[in-house]
Amino acid sequence: MAGEMKKWLRFRHAGTAGFGTLTSSGISVHEGELFGRNAATGRTLALSEVELLAPCAPSKIVALWNNFHALAAKLNQPEPPEPLYLLKATTSITTPGAVIRRPSYYDGKTTYEGELGIVIGKTCARVSPAEADGFIFGYTCVNDITANDILTSDPTFPQWARAKGIDDYGPFGPVIATGLDPAKLTVRTILNGAERQNYPISDMIFSAQELVSRISHDMTLLPGDLIAVGTSVGVGVMKEPVNTVTVAIDGIGELTNEFRL
Repeated sequence: MAGEMKKWLRFRHAGTAGFGTLTSSGISVHEGELFGRNAATGRTLALSEVELLAPCAPSKIVALWNNFHALAAKLNQPEPPEPLYLLKATTSITTPGAVIRRPSYYDGKTTYEGELGIVIGKTCARVSPAEADGFIFGYTCVNDITANDILTSDPTFPQWARAKGIDDYGPFGPVIATGLDPAKLTVRTILNGAERQNYPISDMIFSAQELVSRISHDMTLLPGDLIAVGTSVGVGVMKEPVNTVTVAIDGIGELTNEFRL
């Protein structure tokens, strides 16, 4: 996406939610609408003064399956002729830095999935790949947490929505970065200090622009909607009583959360 490189975030300060851009001196507070007209107020807040929120509030989260050549090859899965995706509950969203707990009723495996997220900036319906960049606001880091044993517990019906829609299983952020070329980005996932994923976005079967185009022909995408583009090799189980997971994408930042069994 061409344009000025900025890092947008949302925060809570003194009990009030706000938004702005991340600068070398802190947060440049803005007024107006994140996906509309806005302007800097001239006020700056230190990161230590605020509680970071998820950087937007999507009306829906679209999550891709089998969208990387390397992972399809590893799983011995055919590469799909069109994007395969599910909708993830918006109540799965939590904040950067939040502690995420496995539900008390579930004692099965839970995996991290480090991913790039596309954030939509304008109402988008039936657009072409060539038009898609005009509707993409920017990009963010996503951890698409999955309760694997729920996914496969019923042999007649893979429970994608339930396995990925558990409360707090959808952290993303901490910022939305604009002015980036997603094809040049690399996703890394670090679990308890050890790098477990390191893969290029350029290996996607369907590019960011193709995803926006094809999904927009199925459903209208609204400002703030999030598309998690899928993950690649290196997905693993979080086994320790306390697990620290960081999804890092150079040019965007690092999303860190703690997952507790």
